[in-house]
Amino acid sequence: MRPGPCNRPIARSVSPWLSDLAGAWIFYSVLPAWPWPSPRFQRIARFASWIGLVIGAIQALLCWGLLRLGWTMSAAAPMVIALGIWLSGGLHHDGVMDTADGLAAGPERCLEAMEDSRVGASGVLALVMVLMLQLGALVQLGSAAPAALVTVGVWSRVAPLWAMARFPYLRRDGTAGFHRRHGRPRWDALPSGVVLLVLCIVLNPVMLLAGAPVALVVAEGLGRRLGGHTGDSYGAVLVLTETFTLVLLALTR
Repeated sequence: MRPGPCNRPIARSVSPWLSDLAGAWIFYSVLPAWPWPSPRFQRIARFASWIGLVIGAIQALLCWGLLRLGWTMSAAAPMVIALGIWLSGGLHHDGVMDTADGLAAGPERCLEAMEDSRVGASGVLALVMVLMLQLGALVQLGSAAPAALVTVGVWSRVAPLWAMARFPYLRRDGTAGFHRRHGRPRWDALPSGVVLLVLCIVLNPVMLLAGAPVALVVAEGLGRRLGGHTGDSYGAVLVLTETFTLVLLALTR
C-alpha cells in the first residue's frame, strides 16, 4: 500500500537564523541548552547581543531583588558581577587576561603570550582592575544599576561585531576564526539594531546610547594596537566595553 498524506513523516524545516540563535545561546552562556532546534555556530556572533540582553536582565533582576531586600549597593554589586561572570562561563574574562599578557610581551611575542595557558602578572592585574572599576561604577550608579546592567549587556556584545568586520583575524588556525570567515557584517548588525531599538523605547535613550562610542573606541583601539584580533581580544573587547560603559554611566550619574 502506498503511503498516504496521513502516514508520511513530517519534515521539520528550521530557519538558519534560529539554529544560529540556539548556537549563540550555548556558546555565549552556561544556561541550559534548548531541546530544539539543533544548534549551528557559523554566524552566532550576530545574536550575541540577544544573549547579552538575557544575561544583563538576569543580573539586573538580582540587583533589584537584593536592593529590595535591604542590601546596600556595596554588598549587592559583587554578587551581580559574580553572577555575570558565571552566566558567561568566564570566557571573556579569560580573554582579558590573555590579551593583557600579550600586550605586555610586546609585538614579537604577543600572539605566543596570548596562547600560553599560564596567566602572567599583567593578566591578573588587568582582571583585578576591571573588577574594581565595575564594582565602583555599580556602587555609584545605585538604583540606576539595573538599567545600566541591561545596557552594558547589549553593547558589550555589539562591540566585537565591529572588531570582526573591521580587522583581520590574526591566527591561521584559531578556534574563533569562524566568526570572520562566516560573517556578513551588514546583515549581522541587524539583530543588534532590533534589540537596541526596543531598548530605546523601554530604557532612557541617553543612557542606552552612551555605550555606542565606548564600543567603537574599544574595538577600534585594541584592533589597531594588536594589528588585528583573535578570539582572546574579542573577549577583551567585550569586557572592556562593559567596564568602560559602566564607568561612563557612573560619571554622568
